[in-house]
Amino acid sequence: MLTKALLVRLEALPGKEDELADFLTQARTIVMDEPGTATWFAIRFGPSSFGVYDAFPDDEARDAHLAGGVGQALGPNTGVLFSEPQIEKIDIIADKVPA
Repeated sequence: MLTKALLVRLEALPGKEDELADFLTQARTIVMDEPGTATWFAIRFGPSSFGVYDAFPDDEARDAHLAGGVGQALGPNTGVLFSEPQIEKIDIIADKVPA
């Protein structure tokens, strides 16, 4: 069962909405190489509001993801593509995922 998750909210800077969408699309290739990241979704809440939701089997996998490529890419893009990311660590209490 997946027990840990992240919800990351990103607010695009004015005029950077398409670039942020491209950044998130390209981030998928990095996440594909993370064995502990069980699910990963780049999402759009509205015209300039984006996010990432991902789930993990344990704290170690979540921490590895945060220290990995996508987590590292957030820093240099803060203030360039988006304002300060809002990162929430979440505990999963139930799930339904493909076997």
